Amino acid sequence: MKAIKSRKHPITRSQLAGTALAAALMPLGAHAAADAAATTAAATAAPASVAPQSTVEIVGKNETAFRAERASSPKYTERLVDTAQTVQVIKKELFEQQGALTLTEALRSTPGVGAFFLGENGNTNTGDAIFMRGFDTSGSIYVDGVRDVGSIARDVFNVEQIDVLKGPAGTDNGRGAPTGSVNLVTKKANLTDLVTTAITGGSGDQKRITFDANQVLDEQRGIAVRLNVLAQDSGSAARDVVENKRWAVAPSIGFGLNGPTRVHLDYLHVDQDNIPDGGVYVIGLPGYTSPDRARPWVADAPKVDPKNFYGSVDDYDDVKADMATVRIEHDFSPTMKLHNTSRYGKTSQDYLLTAFLTSAANLATPVQGDPRTWTLARSIRTGKDQENRILTNVTTLTSQFDTGAVSHTLVTGLELTSERQTTRGLSGLGTLPAANIYRPDPRQAPITPVDVRRTGAYNEGQVDTQSVYVFDTVKVGERWIFNGGVRLDHFRGDYSVVALTNNVLTPTRFKVGENLVNGKLSALYKPTANSSVYAMVASSRQPPGASFTVSGNANSAQNPIYEPQKTVTTEFGGKLDLLKSRLSLSAALFRTDVENEVEQDPADLQYYQTGEKRVQGVELGATGALAPHWLISAGYLYLDTSVERGRNVTAAGENSLTYTPKQSFTAWTSYDLPWGLRIGGGARFSDKLARGTDGAIGTPAHTDSYWVFDAMLGYKVSKNVDLRLNLYNIGDEKYVAAINKSGYRYTPGTPRSASLTANVRF
Repeated sequence: MKAIKSRKHPITRSQLAGTALAAALMPLGAHAAADAAATTAAATAAPASVAPQSTVEIVGKNETAFRAERASSPKYTERLVDTAQTVQVIKKELFEQQGALTLTEALRSTPGVGAFFLGENGNTNTGDAIFMRGFDTSGSIYVDGVRDVGSIARDVFNVEQIDVLKGPAGTDNGRGAPTGSVNLVTKKANLTDLVTTAITGGSGDQKRITFDANQVLDEQRGIAVRLNVLAQDSGSAARDVVENKRWAVAPSIGFGLNGPTRVHLDYLHVDQDNIPDGGVYVIGLPGYTSPDRARPWVADAPKVDPKNFYGSVDDYDDVKADMATVRIEHDFSPTMKLHNTSRYGKTSQDYLLTAFLTSAANLATPVQGDPRTWTLARSIRTGKDQENRILTNVTTLTSQFDTGAVSHTLVTGLELTSERQTTRGLSGLGTLPAANIYRPDPRQAPITPVDVRRTGAYNEGQVDTQSVYVFDTVKVGERWIFNGGVRLDHFRGDYSVVALTNNVLTPTRFKVGENLVNGKLSALYKPTANSSVYAMVASSRQPPGASFTVSGNANSAQNPIYEPQKTVTTEFGGKLDLLKSRLSLSAALFRTDVENEVEQDPADLQYYQTGEKRVQGVELGATGALAPHWLISAGYLYLDTSVERGRNVTAAGENSLTYTPKQSFTAWTSYDLPWGLRIGGGARFSDKLARGTDGAIGTPAHTDSYWVFDAMLGYKVSKNVDLRLNLYNIGDEKYVAAINKSGYRYTPGTPRSASLTANVRF
């Protein structure tokens, strides 16, 4: 199936703005009256501002398998329809139907979010390297509201839902990405007995089993235990040699789950043993010419097999992660509730990857016109020995009170966090002989043997943050909701760098410190009980060194002399719940301005803090049930990006942000037929990706847009057993999922493939 080029169907910003506002406002008159009574009754049964576990059953009456009533964070006290910001909740029922196994796969349910950037200088991104609305969001991933660091591909076997917050999250989470954050809500012990297991097999030698058991030990005292287990040993449907092997265990115990004081003790251990993917040579892709003007015939060479693996079978990516969490919830009264979360986490990564650069010097063409003789120098072997640790305590107090005719929901909080990252220098990575471009042999013996050992050099950073925040949600009558929030972060980083030069270790130490203040302000009007229109403005700050890397080198993006990156987002939108609040529609117009960007000039290779970028656009969404047995989740995103001030543009010279699709669309729907049959399917569209500029010659300046279609068929064999068949990329579309900065390497999209899952309940 041919890719549909977005330029053949131009859509103007004014048309999109009209579409967004129409989607938000037009249905109000047609549907509001029918749903108002049902929504009012639900609001009376459950206070809108607080959602403790004891009221899950009441709140859940308006939920569907795809639609959530509210976000998980205690900082978001209102229902989603009354929240003045773009927040998408992806429930486990949705990503399970899609057969998504990792966070990156589950995020396909939200438009414009993905792992579009492969890496640079021979380095390949590992773990969840997520871009959102034009910026890297990998450092803004949270688990149960606590920052989760480390290069790990997060599995969703222990995830209940995923909250995707669009826009600056500085007031909610402190330092972070300019355009949003992702929060994973884990499975916890509850007062329902269950035992389920899922067994999956499929393309790419996929073998996977999960186990989920919850047992009530003492119903009167509210004591229960839960255990989630995962084991997977799979290859890749798209690539040769690549392996994804992991196992994990997640026990949880809860006390007082039906009382005013609820305690959860959770633990997670993950062990990954993977063969990483360094990408595929881009020769033959649209836009490829030749890295060597003396050999122009290279531009006409055929495309390589996307399954080709240019690394070594000796490459590895070993990750171990441990996370221990204590969560305490206490209801002082129906109007005052306390949440306290303490966590210790540790993630270590041991990594070796063979990569390549296809410059003229590395691309050997000894016989003109015979591509079978061409070889590619595998001149880069990168290694990583890194450990991340976090120790944190987060306390949030939620209280409700009235001042005259005005109702308040006040959220105050204190966060104490210490994060440490240590990266050690390695030697003895070995070198490999050149690989044949069209028939690479990953089993070739290295020229110099692999004898990986630490050199004594290392980078170590410790970031300590003390934060206080306050949010006040003010309700004036039945129509108006105002929200204001402010957060103060005292950020302090202490960094030690021990460099190895001419076999001499040279230590250097740096310190950075900042007081970061962020704010959020919104006004929301409710035309009816189940609809809203709103305006919001919010800020975010990201200081140098926040990613644990700091340098005293004047020519460095992480020099502590630089000011924090500043972000301001404004958003106007509307939300509407239909069909007795089982279907939610949303539309938003937004603009994000990012200042103090540190960027490297491609001409003189010096760094300057002169960058200013802008992202603006429209996002539409629909989630819930169209009918009793018909579910849907859909979203569309249009982005207009620009470099307002600075030196960096795309490789094609366009004034837009790199690795950011201009238009994105995602949809998934399923319908339950009689006889225990369920059918479903979805579509995903991603516009072209423009890559960065670094002087590379002959490589594609951008990737092409593409459509991908998936399908699902489920059958209930008995009350305890059901089967699910997932078909991916049924049109076998050939597309580029991610590309590196120079355009030498890319990650091919998954071709036509399938998986079969048996779900068994005891």
